[in-house]
Amino acid sequence: MKISRTALAASLAMLLGGCMVGPDYHRPDAPAAPQYKPLPGWTQATPEAEAPKGDWWSDFNDPLLNQLEPMVSVSNQNVREAYYNYQEALAEVQVARAGLFPTIGITGSATKQRTAKSDLSTGSATGSGSTFKPISTSGSLEGNISWAPDIWGKVRRQVEENKATAQASEATLANATLSEQTALATAVIELRVVDANTDLLQKTVDEYKEFLRVVQNQGNAGTTPPSDVISARTQLESAQSSLIALGVSRAQYVHAIAVLVGKNPEDLDIPHSAALPMLPTVPVGMPSTLLQRRPDIAVAERQMAAQNAAVGVAVAAYYPSFTLNAADGFSQSPLAGLLHVANHVWSLGADVDETVFDFGLRHGEVAAAKATYESSVANYRQTVLGAFQNAEDDLAGITILAQQAQVQDQVVQNATEGARIAVNEYQAGTVDYTTAATAEATKLSAQETALSVQQTRLLDTVSLIGDLGGGWSADQLSDTKKSSDSR
Repeated sequence: MKISRTALAASLAMLLGGCMVGPDYHRPDAPAAPQYKPLPGWTQATPEAEAPKGDWWSDFNDPLLNQLEPMVSVSNQNVREAYYNYQEALAEVQVARAGLFPTIGITGSATKQRTAKSDLSTGSATGSGSTFKPISTSGSLEGNISWAPDIWGKVRRQVEENKATAQASEATLANATLSEQTALATAVIELRVVDANTDLLQKTVDEYKEFLRVVQNQGNAGTTPPSDVISARTQLESAQSSLIALGVSRAQYVHAIAVLVGKNPEDLDIPHSAALPMLPTVPVGMPSTLLQRRPDIAVAERQMAAQNAAVGVAVAAYYPSFTLNAADGFSQSPLAGLLHVANHVWSLGADVDETVFDFGLRHGEVAAAKATYESSVANYRQTVLGAFQNAEDDLAGITILAQQAQVQDQVVQNATEGARIAVNEYQAGTVDYTTAATAEATKLSAQETALSVQQTRLLDTVSLIGDLGGGWSADQLSDTKKSSDSR
């Protein structure tokens, strides 16, 4: 047996290093422009030192964001779902890797029995108690090993496929986390804008109340018709109605924020604050950096690798499979002295399995695997193109809105001054009510537009950070062997 075991070990080492059928993976080229489309006011950034990293939301300098964002990766239920999907994928790597090694077991049995003596003249057993043989005990103890050597690399391709799938699942977890983080930042910005709009409308209501008082005084003096008083009151009540309606939006944003951080809506209370987050400058780098910094691109790329390995698994079905079996142990009846060398038994065996005719089954499976791989290539390239479009859209929005914000600030200044002059002139009797009321409405509209522009700039910035990967990098993908072996 010593020689047999040595030969078995040598065979194991040789076969584990055998060939692998099917194509080796090489990442296909993806369309990538040398730079983003230049826009007025935009300059190229250097991402290596300045790219968003880690707690990217801290650049908005908002206390609520800083408090809640770390909770997303821990308490958000969508993120937790993605996490456990990743853990499942790691376990599947272990399952696949186990196929590379022998299955070793041990079996034992013990039997106690009594048989009847046979009547030698008739060949039949008698029924009296004195004709039974003494009770005998027999038993066996045997170790066995079974191994299907991975000669053609089918199991190794399966391991390769499962490892790539696990990394895709890990990137999906990163993508889910980033998506929920940007959703939270968006909800917080929306909430801050609602609070700012609330303050703006409250100030407008106060101004309209004062304007109504002026109009009523003019009406009491007989210098303005009663219809002007009614119009002024209607304008005030319309602003009050809009102010009340903001309460619904605020409640909905608070509820959304609570769910994003894994809380019941009634468990989170956010105080009023009209202070908008700061508008950070986001360096974007070269388009090619998106291939490493966006987790959804990493998902698509790892899916390609998994499907490529699946082609090798399908191709391996063309080749015969081998199974080696060995057993070594003891068998004895009666049981006494079971482990004596004289009771030693062993066996060696091998099975070969090869399909001769399958009427196109394997050919169809290989063709299907190749088609799935080509589909994953197209998905990868489309994901890359979509990423470039997202980044370009965000850059265009941020750049153009910055220009609009400058113009809109001037509009607000002019509208505010125009409304002040119009109200004074109305009090002096030099202009009619319609002129003053229109000036007041124009002022409110200009202020609301300015707030909306600022809101959109903040949202586009959050979107840009998300579309650039939020500081994530494909280099963070784990070595699935280490991850699974440590479990």
